[in-house]
Amino acid sequence: MIHLVLYEPEIPGNTGNIMRTCAGTGTKLHLIEPLGFSLDEKSVRRSGVNYIEHCDYTVYKNFDEFKQKNSGTYYYLTRYGKKPHTSFDYSDSSEEIYFIFGKESTGIPKEILKNDLDHCLRIPTNDKIRALNLSNCAALVLYEALRQQDYNDLLREEPFKGADYLSN
Repeated sequence: MIHLVLYEPEIPGNTGNIMRTCAGTGTKLHLIEPLGFSLDEKSVRRSGVNYIEHCDYTVYKNFDEFKQKNSGTYYYLTRYGKKPHTSFDYSDSSEEIYFIFGKESTGIPKEILKNDLDHCLRIPTNDKIRALNLSNCAALVLYEALRQQDYNDLLREEPFKGADYLSN
């Protein structure tokens, strides 16, 4: 199973977008406090639209509590990572995979990263920006893992208007 982990997220719109992505892919979301907003805040609901009720998520008091309750392979997304997110094999769908993203302003603390440098990933960019938007990063990394797992049980045809919508 693939998991997304937000370490102390600060921007409600990003978290709402990620909740929507998790709802649409059956991905478990883990939120590590403190959060920079309330989960019932209007902006979280606006960006998550009415899909948040379909998002499976858990909130933790701190990173230690998260680690105690979740075992598997941890991958840390950081601009300091030396390997691109595409350089790992995520194809084993029975493996518990956790993609951990830091807070928007400062990322994941160095104290956490330095304990697992081999799993510090970077999404390649040019030198004009420090990093991409958090919700974009989460979608990029999640869909790379899903692609490697042949998208598991995700639908390959549009379920509401039908597979032949464009040809009719």
